[in-house]
Amino acid sequence: MGKVFASLILAMLTVTAWAEQPHPILAIGSPAPNFELPGVDGAIHKLADYNSSAVLVVVFTCNHCPIAQMYERRITLLAADYKDRGVAVVAIQPNDPKAIRIDELDSSDISDSIEEMRIRAEYKHLTYPYLYDGETQSVTEAYGPQATPHVFVFDRDRRLRYEGHIDNSYRTELVKTQEARDAIDALLVHRDVAVQHTGVFGCSTKWKEKQAAQLEALRKIESQPVHVDMASAADLKALRANPSGKTLLVSFWATWCGSCLHEFPDFEDTFRMYGVRDVELVTVAANMPDEKNGVLRILEKMHATSRNLLFASEDTAALQAAFDPDWQSAVPYTVLIAPDGKVLYRKQGAVDMLELRRTILASLPSDYEGFNRYWLGP
Repeated sequence: MGKVFASLILAMLTVTAWAEQPHPILAIGSPAPNFELPGVDGAIHKLADYNSSAVLVVVFTCNHCPIAQMYERRITLLAADYKDRGVAVVAIQPNDPKAIRIDELDSSDISDSIEEMRIRAEYKHLTYPYLYDGETQSVTEAYGPQATPHVFVFDRDRRLRYEGHIDNSYRTELVKTQEARDAIDALLVHRDVAVQHTGVFGCSTKWKEKQAAQLEALRKIESQPVHVDMASAADLKALRANPSGKTLLVSFWATWCGSCLHEFPDFEDTFRMYGVRDVELVTVAANMPDEKNGVLRILEKMHATSRNLLFASEDTAALQAAFDPDWQSAVPYTVLIAPDGKVLYRKQGAVDMLELRRTILASLPSDYEGFNRYWLGP
């Protein structure tokens, strides 16, 4: 894979079940551990709710992992294909959101909280039960999923008969074996499951003990120096041409703009999420040059580790025109520019941050086009 997906390589794991693992996988033949968890539908889902089903499939999956994203449609199809055959499919989000570093969200628009799960379920029209265990991870601990996704298939007596991956590849065109479906089919006709375990591939489970890593990453970000440089008309004209070779996000703001200040942290978070994937953020304060101290104070408060500029002239109209002759209004003003200079997103006024992030993700270079297609809509 190319360097732009270096973080994805680090996030992806192939995991084999070993008894000495800190969080061991539920053994084949074990009874299904109980669960009583909130779902994105607002209801509490219990193991007993599925007593009438001949087969129970529990899939541990999440929002932020790109491999899990590739399986959302397959989980939907799995549930639909077996719905009338007495098979229940339940998805559980196992990660503790407080244990996810912000740079680990480099392939997602959101993280893994219950509120964000609802956003994803609505965006992708997820119809299967999607439950949250990120608060205590007690259910996750009982099952022992090593990565997302990780599937567990139980028979009518709720004994585990298969655990592992759903199929052999996150790339649909490379799927050759479908062990989860094979296990379900065998159980429905009362046959032994031929393959009872496979290794799983995806993003590792984010256990609570990883919270310290998130805090340390945040500490490093907040310890970085914050700077602001003066920007002339020539500087802004060059900025619009985007000589960086990266995807460039430009946010014009001002200290006196309440809407700007409200969304400023989201821009910085977006930069921290995607910076590893060659995304650059430049903030440009539309304040007067002699207001530099006030601008710097806000930037420091926001821990703005992005590249930060300030209008170098009192002729704001000329500076605006230098960047974009068609921009003749106020701030906030946001532009997303591809490495070749093409405008991918432009918004006068407050942005829809999810729309912006999805636009970024759809456009970033990747080694598998499916990662980009995912962000083009449901």
